[in-house]
Amino acid sequence: MRKIVELTRRVPQMVDCLIKGDSEGAQQLYMEIRRLSEEVDQKRRVIMDELTDVGAILTSREDFMRFVNVVHEIADFCEGAAFRITEILDRKWKVPKDVKDDIAEMADAMLETVLRLREVNAVLGYNANATAEKASDVEAAERAADELYRKLELKIISSKIDIPTMLLLREVAQFMEDAADKAEDAANAARVLALSL
Repeated sequence: MRKIVELTRRVPQMVDCLIKGDSEGAQQLYMEIRRLSEEVDQKRRVIMDELTDVGAILTSREDFMRFVNVVHEIADFCEGAAFRITEILDRKWKVPKDVKDDIAEMADAMLETVLRLREVNAVLGYNANATAEKASDVEAAERAADELYRKLELKIISSKIDIPTMLLLREVAQFMEDAADKAEDAANAARVLALSL
């Protein structure tokens, strides 16, 4: 979970690079995201191998695998958003300031959702009630991200932006929303897992 949070923190930093027009900074952050994503992939494989070795001994094995896989998807969506931000900067495409500001707000909301998920992970296995309570915090953070996403999507579509820029900006926003959704899905998987631990 630590690597996922570390990776997710880089996305708002990349949006700051978009706001400043800092293509080099964005490239450096994107390379860090890719490195962290590879580390997340390796850790996921190790966990899956260990769960396979444990076999039927662990009664909640499938629930644990589901939780790990859903959390892993957050990294994929963050990497997708980061890649598109670097492409927008490399091509020097124009993005209105108000859209950049709203993308920054969306990135912060996505990060907040993942930070709430980290709290779920911290109490998982200790207390099912605390896990459920923390999972509710993730849901609230995801609802806030969803609200921002809807407004941002309409702003992007209705703004006077070139079509290629519009498409990539929409995908950036969509990937951020998808990452927040996956954090909520992981929180729900943790709820189920907590009941069986």
